[in-house]
Amino acid sequence: MSPEEQQYYENYFDLFLTDGWKQFVQESQDALDSHSIDDIKTEKELSHIQGQRTALLNIVRFETGIQNAFEELSNND
Repeated sequence: MSPEEQQYYENYFDLFLTDGWKQFVQESQDALDSHSIDDIKTEKELSHIQGQRTALLNIVRFETGIQNAFEELSNND
């Protein structure tokens, strides 16, 4: 792993340790959990909720994705 790649991942790992990151992820998860199928009345609302959920899932899963990419890169070295 190059020094630049190492720094890239270390920056994210530092971020993931902050209370702000944990709060951001928790609020994203809370928003995901608040969606109710019963509240969706139209196809337009469904499309809107699907877009929101995709964005929120990307946030909630981001840390795991970075960790997995780091492990994969580390195992290939």
